[in-house]
Amino acid sequence: MILIVNKRLLSGRFKGISLWPFVFLESDQLKKDEFFLNHEKIHLRQQLELLVLFFYVWYTIEFFIRYLDCRDGMLAYRNISFEREAYRRENDIDYLKKRPFWAFLKFM
Repeated sequence: MILIVNKRLLSGRFKGISLWPFVFLESDQLKKDEFFLNHEKIHLRQQLELLVLFFYVWYTIEFFIRYLDCRDGMLAYRNISFEREAYRRENDIDYLKKRPFWAFLKFM
């Protein structure tokens, strides 16, 4: 994981974004937030499992499907299976040690 602080890349709604192998952060303080970093590490694992490119394709398609269902961009984002897994497991620092392969499927 390569951490890069770049406030301009983020829209203000998000504190960070994982673009394998990088994690772009809104501020230096986030480098110390173990739960936030765990959330982003979960995304990096998801990206690896789907060979990076397929993660972004799946993520985009799922976002549009969720958006068509609810017509709310933030709600659609929060209901993407990858995000649901990361948000629900970000407080479990040991989660990645025991996480099964393609665990995001349980959050569909």
